[in-house]
Amino acid sequence: MNNLLKGKRGIIFGALDNKSIAWAVAEKCIEQGAIITLTNAPVALRFGQLNELGEKLNSEIIPADATSMDDLENLLVKSQEILGGKIDFMLHSIGMSVNVRKKKEYTGLNHDWMQKTFDVSAISFHKLMQTAYNLDAMAQGGSILALSYIAAQRVFPDYSEMAESKALLESFARSFGYHYAKKKQVRVNTISQSPTITTAGSGVKGFSEFFSYADKMSPLGNADTSSCADYCISLFSDLTRMVTMQNLYHDGGFSQMGMSPDVLNLS
Repeated sequence: MNNLLKGKRGIIFGALDNKSIAWAVAEKCIEQGAIITLTNAPVALRFGQLNELGEKLNSEIIPADATSMDDLENLLVKSQEILGGKIDFMLHSIGMSVNVRKKKEYTGLNHDWMQKTFDVSAISFHKLMQTAYNLDAMAQGGSILALSYIAAQRVFPDYSEMAESKALLESFARSFGYHYAKKKQVRVNTISQSPTITTAGSGVKGFSEFFSYADKMSPLGNADTSSCADYCISLFSDLTRMVTMQNLYHDGGFSQMGMSPDVLNLS
């Protein structure tokens, strides 16, 4: 299907390089007829490739620290000016853990860093929605998405406190989703994606081994970046106008598996 997003306006958070899910989502939004603005933290703009994506898609880049209410307000106001109206969809694709970067064991985490993880990876989602809600920046029947992971429900030891961040993220989607649905029929959902080869994901200890394990456990295999972007498009579109407050697994069936014979053949 083509032009699923024709005439719609959106904001894509978190594209860093061409391995990013947000990067693929932005490309497919344009392919499907939308106009968008792109945003990431100022520090990410210095070492990422977002300028390249902006030029390719003819989309303006508005730097914003997603933990700053002032930055988010500026982003939403400017995006409406640039795009010519209220926002139809937003993607929150943001996650960061200093504890993971520093390879801290879960039983010995730095709690100041943990609070930073929660602020960047989860609380920023509430801040974004609260700012948009107060500014009345979302169009009637719009769609807001955030990317999650099954570690919000199950134990993946090396995912560290990012697991709690994703659990909080999903809770915000449910709770704020209620209020946004009542006010403007805006949908709020999270997508629980397969382990994906991105710059951020590859930094998790044992990622390559777990990627292989998940691929064998999933009857359809791991969902790749492109298919995740397609799923995001469907949730931005009017085809899913009655789907809200959900955590939607996009993982090739991994979340429903107990054991797969294929895993027993791992060397």
